[in-house]
Amino acid sequence: QFQLVDSGGGRVQPGGTLRLSCGTSGFSLAKYAVAWFRQAPGKEREGVLCVARNGWQNSADFVKGRFIISRDDAENTVSLEMNYLEPGDTGVYYCAADSVYVGTCPIETSARYNYWGQGTQVTVSS
Repeated sequence: QFQLVDSGGGRVQPGGTLRLSCGTSGFSLAKYAVAWFRQAPGKEREGVLCVARNGWQNSADFVKGRFIISRDDAENTVSLEMNYLEPGDTGVYYCAADSVYVGTCPIETSARYNYWGQGTQVTVSS
């Protein structure tokens, strides 16, 4: 059964950095588009960044170049490096994957992905 495991969340001060990781076992993430979504309390889940199977990337406007998504095929992981974090970045972050997206990947809605991690909490606070 294809399962995603996301990790790396924690508490950080504004301006700090966190690195999240999404992994799986028994399947190659290189054959999937992978996206990161987040959900703040009382808000809908929103897309952050995604990377398609061919490496093409899509990001939300609020990322503003602060976040970097990258694949490590040797480790079978996809990472989300988040820099210059702001209190508004607080929420539960989820990785998601789907094998259908080769040259592009969507972040407009979470409904476009079939596989999800359990989520990892990110708190940005002084």
